[in-house]
Amino acid sequence: MSACAVNPVTGKREITFVSEASEIKMGEENYAPMQQSQGAQYDVDPALTSYVQGIGAKLVDASKSALVSDRPFEYEFVVLNNSVPNAWALPGGKIAVNRGLLTELNSEAELAAVIGHEIVHAAARHTAQRIERSQLLQVALLGTAVATSDSSYGNIAVGGAGLFSQMLNQSYGRGDELESDKYGMRFMSIAGYDPQGAVALQETFVRLSEGRESDWLSGLFASHPPSQERVKANRQTAAELPAGGELGVDRYKAAMAKTMAAKPAYDLYDEGRKALGEDKPDVAIEKAEGAIALLPEEANFYALRGDARIKQEKYSDAVKDFDDAIRRRNSFFYYYLQRGRLYEELGSNDKAVTDLEKSIDMLPTGPAYFSLGNIAAKRGDKATAISHYRKIAGGSGELAKAARVELVKLDLENNPDTYLQKRCDANSNGDLVVTIGNGTPVTIAGIRIAIEYTDSVGRQRRVDQQVSGQLAAGKVLSVNTGLGPYTAGAACPVRIVAASVVEKK
Repeated sequence: MSACAVNPVTGKREITFVSEASEIKMGEENYAPMQQSQGAQYDVDPALTSYVQGIGAKLVDASKSALVSDRPFEYEFVVLNNSVPNAWALPGGKIAVNRGLLTELNSEAELAAVIGHEIVHAAARHTAQRIERSQLLQVALLGTAVATSDSSYGNIAVGGAGLFSQMLNQSYGRGDELESDKYGMRFMSIAGYDPQGAVALQETFVRLSEGRESDWLSGLFASHPPSQERVKANRQTAAELPAGGELGVDRYKAAMAKTMAAKPAYDLYDEGRKALGEDKPDVAIEKAEGAIALLPEEANFYALRGDARIKQEKYSDAVKDFDDAIRRRNSFFYYYLQRGRLYEELGSNDKAVTDLEKSIDMLPTGPAYFSLGNIAAKRGDKATAISHYRKIAGGSGELAKAARVELVKLDLENNPDTYLQKRCDANSNGDLVVTIGNGTPVTIAGIRIAIEYTDSVGRQRRVDQQVSGQLAAGKVLSVNTGLGPYTAGAACPVRIVAASVVEKK
């Protein structure tokens, strides 16, 4: 259903498909999982988060005097422990800025330009409109593998966090970006900042995009594509706004001092993650230990060493690394997910379940549900195992395929009609011909069908027929039942009542 509403930023009337209440609810429900999927909050320098929140509050106050109508948002701002230069806004005013973007900025005015831009995306419903255009409310996105980079764990997330992580890599439209630049600059000017900071920022973005900086391309540029058109528009907006205002260069440098001092350690960590992705665990361990020597309080460095030791199949040592990570940061799903999977590998299933369930509380992921399904199946708890596998079996990728295999193995004999497709046709003699399709990823045999019909004198009859041979994954076969007459297009009187999985030798 759609409705017409006034855009509170521009004053224009627009068709909306997501109500304001739904926007707020989506933001509230997905803000914490989205933070988890993007590396979790940056807690090494809490004063930096307070600093960013203070600038955000100033810009929100400034926006209220410029909006056509106020929006009942409770704006929130966080800094995420993620090296990729990026910032994003969820519906309802939930905004995040990555550590990797903050280390690339030069002044408080540039940061105000970034935050003001994201405030407009939220206030003007740009984020909600992306959801409408992408039909994300109807899409199911499921994870396929554990990430080898901390840039995003959205590829393994199940549900809302996975959907919104997918959205982060979809670019805003040209009109949305120009609108967010224009009104964001107005907000920062009202807040006392020099709008030339936004011009300089966009000029830098264009220069970096032309140089095709990989980190920028995978971060801010993916969703906020820069252009000479935006630079020109920003210069025009700045010319229309009052001259002067603060740049806040020294204040920004002071606020960033601790994080900039830690940057060499995070650079080593990023190099280690890259090495791990290239299947070089020895190099990853070397980089992790170099980072630990520089910044021993950062939990991610121990997790990197743990992931590298998993590659080396040194599972007990890896557990100790994730113990060290959790002691330093007990609020990040990934450490519990990895330790839980290690416990599963080592046969400590009770400990595995505790960790995996804790990870799901923070961010539901495909790997966690798959491991929980495996453990439940080993324990003979078929219903629980089926429930876990079903949460990921509808997705794409190897993990989803593996879940479908396990699901069919557990559930096919009880519900064969759910997993096999059937179609009824009539041959030239009017006999009923049943075509059976196998949409599962396994070979199936022992298929038995039941034909239920009313005979010529009105009696209800059932005839069971065994289907000979095996039906491979993705294949179909046809069975002439010899029963008739059957009228093509009539209701199909067939149920599949038995089938079994052919186990690989």
